Amino acid sequence: MLHVNDLTYRLGARTLFDKATVAIPTGARVGFVARNGTGKTTLFRIIRGELSPESGSVMIGRGLKIGSVAQEAPGGPETLAEVVLAADTERAALLAEAETATDPNRIAEIQVRLTDIGAHAAPSRAASILYGLGFDEEAQQRPCSSFSGGWRMRVALAAVLFAEPDLLLLDEPTNYLDLEGTLWLMEYLARYPHTVLVISHDRDLLNQSVDSILHLDQGKLSLYRGGYDQFERQRAEQQALQLKLKKKQEDERRHLQAFVDRFKAKASKAKQAQSRVKRLEKMQVIAAIVDQDVLPFDFPSPERPLSPPIVAMEGATVGYGDTPVLSRLSLSIADDDRIGLLGSNGNGKSTFAKLVAGRLGAMSGVVRRSQKLQVAYFAQHQLDELNPAGTPYRHVADLMPDGTEAKVRARCAQMGFPGAKADTPVSSLSGGEKARLLMGLATFGGPHLLILDEPTNHLDIDSRSALMEAINDYGGAVILISHDRFLLEACADRLWLVAGGTVKPFDDDLDAYRRFVLEGPEDASRTSAKGDDQKSSQAEQRRESAERRASLTPLRKKIEALEARMAKFSDLIARVDGVLGDPATFEKDPVKASQLSAQRADLERSLMAAEEEWLELSTEYETALAG
Repeated sequence: MLHVNDLTYRLGARTLFDKATVAIPTGARVGFVARNGTGKTTLFRIIRGELSPESGSVMIGRGLKIGSVAQEAPGGPETLAEVVLAADTERAALLAEAETATDPNRIAEIQVRLTDIGAHAAPSRAASILYGLGFDEEAQQRPCSSFSGGWRMRVALAAVLFAEPDLLLLDEPTNYLDLEGTLWLMEYLARYPHTVLVISHDRDLLNQSVDSILHLDQGKLSLYRGGYDQFERQRAEQQALQLKLKKKQEDERRHLQAFVDRFKAKASKAKQAQSRVKRLEKMQVIAAIVDQDVLPFDFPSPERPLSPPIVAMEGATVGYGDTPVLSRLSLSIADDDRIGLLGSNGNGKSTFAKLVAGRLGAMSGVVRRSQKLQVAYFAQHQLDELNPAGTPYRHVADLMPDGTEAKVRARCAQMGFPGAKADTPVSSLSGGEKARLLMGLATFGGPHLLILDEPTNHLDIDSRSALMEAINDYGGAVILISHDRFLLEACADRLWLVAGGTVKPFDDDLDAYRRFVLEGPEDASRTSAKGDDQKSSQAEQRRESAERRASLTPLRKKIEALEARMAKFSDLIARVDGVLGDPATFEKDPVKASQLSAQRADLERSLMAAEEEWLELSTEYETALAG
């Protein structure tokens, strides 16, 4: 179907593809993964013929159609349904010809072909695709120009899905979708009848919707069978084997080189030494497979936790102007809650987040917040608020007016901008780097509540994993809005559904919500009921988990106090070592040097005692938390 042969392509001084070769069979559904900026979108442009490779070739079967989402979203007066139907150019042309054709034979040919391609069922199929991507029947009859850019991109996606090209190229298709649209798209791609190549960092999609993973690394393309989890396992096995072979080769190299060095000057061994030199020259170096480390995210925890609830609502209503969006809000948020917000785009998730953050006031009812509550709020649209001419260093320095350059740069490095990276203009940062900077700035002061609205857009898979770890390590409360189901499952203990003009707890898990979205509430409840009589609900487990965490708060505070003591002891030991490491200390004042040595021994014993107590309490805490 798709053959890439010895492809080489350079972008300036960077080599994106270095004699890369891969063959993708007909009907394969392939997830294309790599670090951001390594060339995934470039390969798509080469396949479409928009770029010419330096050498090598890309070939697809003769007469096969390639389809991808248009870079410019439709925005004319046509209705959504008309835009999608027009994507099938053959159907549109045949229908137009049928209006004017007079030859009976040609009319018959047109009608037969229209029947073959399912032209008469096309309006229903187009409506189904649009509905799956979030457009109800009324919205489908509205002009494209009445929708925002993000929604028009959904229409562009619907159009290419409706056209059903032989090779479907999708570049991060979930970036403009909510969780509901993502779940629908995953189901659709899993049943797509032709070949799919999709760039995605959505781990759930790469496990559920594809049967192969195409990996780009160091300019080479490798195809793995199975989903992303299988790919990770196979790659880890390859890494282990490659390291083993590399060590074996290095041992052999040392042995050969030792023989050459020892006997090259002896006439009786000259031929043998020379043969080993030739063998060394011909030996192909085995390169170890080494993944680049991903810089961690760091969300400082609040210095002093607040007494729960940190936010409480009673019969609250919120909206814009005189128009309410959400009402009947009676909810509370604890100091360590992990809440995932569910619900289609347009239902009010962001409005609710703004109410919690204090960016919107209640139109009626009561909203109480802790007086000292500090909230960090991150949303994708805020990326445009960064100063394009500024640098990470300058943005951080503005928050540390009294900080020395060393301290500012240390904080930049902690946020993921070490060394010269801190001096890069924001305009030159990637989307993922901008998101990292904005999250670092938002959480700078150690907030009590962290609100993340679609934080994974522009992040690759490894960066998403780092974000997940940061959220789980963070000591405050979290409200998470995301279309990334893997992130929600890993980080959210409670699920709230924003629908029907209000927000209520969703007393089940994400599998049940997936059924709720794809099958409808009644079918989902029937499916969910099967086999559930003998096990407690996910909601009950989440409630028990929350109660267990609350009861363990005193123990957690002891552990945090011990961690602070351990850090203090380590710092003091480092300072003493710095003084004792100077030979002049013993020459100038031997008595003081002796006292410092004794103090260091005391500090070392205190540190060991604190570490033992910390280990004991941490084990107790983890055991109790696991239930």
